[in-house]
Amino acid sequence: MSLLDIRVPAVLLRIDRNPFHHGTLGAVRSLGRAGVEVHVVADSAGSPVRRSRFVRRLHPPPAPGASPTEIVAVLRRVAARIARPAVLIPMDDASAVAAGRFRADLAPAYLLPQQPGTLPERVADKAELAEVCAAAGVPHPPTLVPDSTEETAAAVRRLGLPVIAKWSRPWLLPAASGLRSTVVVRSAREAVELFLRSEEAGSRLLLQEFLPPGQDRDWFFHGYADRTGQVRAGGPGCKQRAWPRGAGLTAVGLWTPNPQVRELAERLTGELGYRGIFDLDFRRCGGTGRYHLLDFNPRPGAQFRLFADSAGLDVVRALHLDLTHRPLPDGAPLAGRAFVVENYAPLSALRPAPRGRELAWSAPDDRGPGLAMWALWGRHVAARLLNRLRDGTADRAPRPHAPVVRQAGEPLVPAPQTAEPLVPAARDEESAGGAGVPAAPGVSALSGQPDRSDDEKASSC
Repeated sequence: MSLLDIRVPAVLLRIDRNPFHHGTLGAVRSLGRAGVEVHVVADSAGSPVRRSRFVRRLHPPPAPGASPTEIVAVLRRVAARIARPAVLIPMDDASAVAAGRFRADLAPAYLLPQQPGTLPERVADKAELAEVCAAAGVPHPPTLVPDSTEETAAAVRRLGLPVIAKWSRPWLLPAASGLRSTVVVRSAREAVELFLRSEEAGSRLLLQEFLPPGQDRDWFFHGYADRTGQVRAGGPGCKQRAWPRGAGLTAVGLWTPNPQVRELAERLTGELGYRGIFDLDFRRCGGTGRYHLLDFNPRPGAQFRLFADSAGLDVVRALHLDLTHRPLPDGAPLAGRAFVVENYAPLSALRPAPRGRELAWSAPDDRGPGLAMWALWGRHVAARLLNRLRDGTADRAPRPHAPVVRQAGEPLVPAPQTAEPLVPAARDEESAGGAGVPAAPGVSALSGQPDRSDDEKASSC
């Protein structure tokens, strides 16, 4: 018998159009395996997710760039079809912001955590996050938000080069702008050129001190804050392999006990009164050893299934249990468990995993998505390489680090730097803060998306 109340369906909402967002598939499988009826509101026409046997129904998503009120209108139409209350699980920042802002309008058709409606928007905003961290005493890289070109140049001088440039609300970036949510700039001129596009970007530009990447420096914490504020499920993890190397999404993650990261996560969510699923990204400073918070994602991270404990509890199941007033089982952490995204780290997927491993796409009880992913990925890689040849980019000498963005869903082809095969990488809304992400502002990185709308920023990590 399932621990979950299978009378209550779940609705997964994703506005980003990234066919390779494995976090959505993870949520489908987690709830579907427990017997919950799962509805997906996302662009799944070309996505392997549609092949999962655990999807009850696919629903058309809001249009790219939809306003929160338009998102709510779509959710109301879906609710009318389901005809009974459902747990709503936003899978990207744009949907999390809309669900938080219009929580009262969505009830009682949807069950959502009770917290201030503006809180998801506040923590997802990169500029406001710096203020949140300062108030809570959580380390955060020095961050400046210039109001003019003169202040932009002065901020670069103060922070020192290279410097991280971020748009405070990356979910507002226009699809065809070529702007990236996070880049490394290497001159004051590049920073000023970005600042001049602030109106086009739809949010403020912030400049942040560069924290160099390194071994065992990128960490993440996934958790669920229940109705009492207690952090349940999830845990701390270390990014073992990223794609692209040094600043990309988590290709291989390891469940690794870290009391310091846990304490920071619990302190921050407690100070904020946060309720619901969250995904935090940290980078450890090599000089001081302090863990700096880089991103607060008010939604599941793409690799949340890494933290399925001995009782089978993960953050998505914790949300469903808590919102349906079911007790959460007390499982034991499975330290050493691995999570591998096989299209980004195929060799790692084949190596022994003595403490257990979950693959992002392949599963013996749900083979359709894995097979569909490899077929789609093959076409995607072939198209990317063909485009490079057509554009005359194949003969260009790559930089030591290729442009990397933190906005998921825009696959890039960086210079080969690992033993893994060369494949395009997707944008990750779940970010490592952009360290190690050299890219000129406004310079369009190699964008090999199957078709532009892929925007996930799904885990950071």
